[in-house]
Amino acid sequence: MPKKSREEESQEKAGETPEVQETAPEDAPEKKEPEKTEPTAEELLAEEKDKYIRLYAEYENYRKRSAKEREALYSQVKADTVTGFLPVYDNLERALKTGCADEAFLKGVEMTMTQLEGVFEKLGLKPIEAVGKPFDANLHNAVMHVEDESYGENQVVEEFQKGFMLGDKVIRFSMVKVAN
Repeated sequence: MPKKSREEESQEKAGETPEVQETAPEDAPEKKEPEKTEPTAEELLAEEKDKYIRLYAEYENYRKRSAKEREALYSQVKADTVTGFLPVYDNLERALKTGCADEAFLKGVEMTMTQLEGVFEKLGLKPIEAVGKPFDANLHNAVMHVEDESYGENQVVEEFQKGFMLGDKVIRFSMVKVAN
């Protein structure tokens, strides 16, 4: 153990710890800490502007997505509601085909049918034309087939139940009889 100098011994007696000076070798490279500078006002402004633009874009996407979802929900609810009234339409149509001896009663059924068709029209519901048209699997549901040379190939000859479209969407397919 190296001998302590008198100065070190007197510091130890006084309760002080001796100061040790570290000396770096002369050929060692100096270590510099990276300088931490505060961002400039332009950099801060550019950063905040970027955050604002991103937030605005996210909001616009949310707004457009919400509008599409609302429109889809509205269309679905409207289709479900109209579908619930189609059996009423079918029954009124059957009543008109059956006929009646009471003219006043028949007139009341005709007026009710006209009013229901008017409501359907206001909602955008359109009947699918079937009889005399070529069979289209996207619009018609063939439940019968008949061989008859007086009709063309895949021609609808009879409609058992009327089909309807709401916009571009088929709500109910037409039940039809197809020739050839």
